[in-house]
Amino acid sequence: MKNSFLITLLLVLFSVSLFGQQNGELKIKSQDSIATKKLHIDPLSPAKAAFYSAVLPGLGQAFNKQYWKIPVIYAGLGAGITIYSWQNTQYNRYRDAYKRRILGFTDDEFPTLTDATIIDAQRYHKKNRDLTLLVTALFYILNIVEANVSAHLAQFNVSEDLTFNPSFYQDEFSYKPKVGLTLNYKF
Repeated sequence: MKNSFLITLLLVLFSVSLFGQQNGELKIKSQDSIATKKLHIDPLSPAKAAFYSAVLPGLGQAFNKQYWKIPVIYAGLGAGITIYSWQNTQYNRYRDAYKRRILGFTDDEFPTLTDATIIDAQRYHKKNRDLTLLVTALFYILNIVEANVSAHLAQFNVSEDLTFNPSFYQDEFSYKPKVGLTLNYKF
């Protein structure tokens, strides 16, 4: 009974005439399945941004169209220059007072301080002045490096086909929920 039913089913299925092609000329249409955007990549763009930032801080960020970074750069450089100037003024005050004491003048700006205290104050302000100069120079260099890196990253191709998502699954042995990360790449 099973065999006769199976044979009847096969005969019915294969007795139907199917035509998968049309008569006449065969036309093939090709369509690109991968849509790509043409990016204009200027290989000198990072070098230009770094050069502009070296000439005038913030100009490289303007070249990269990241205008919000310009006030941050000028605030950092302005704070560094202001602190340097104040520390230098304080250092010169203590140095001049010590020089006047050595020469024997009695009209001192700091009459209650000893010579050792004035020397310590000179060293303190000189150390802070030099440290401020170093931090300000590093901030200036960071401005140049940031403009260069931002210009490089602007040319980086970020595709929606690459995703990094959290995943939640249940452990097969303990039936406890687990958390993981999955990296998906779609073609």
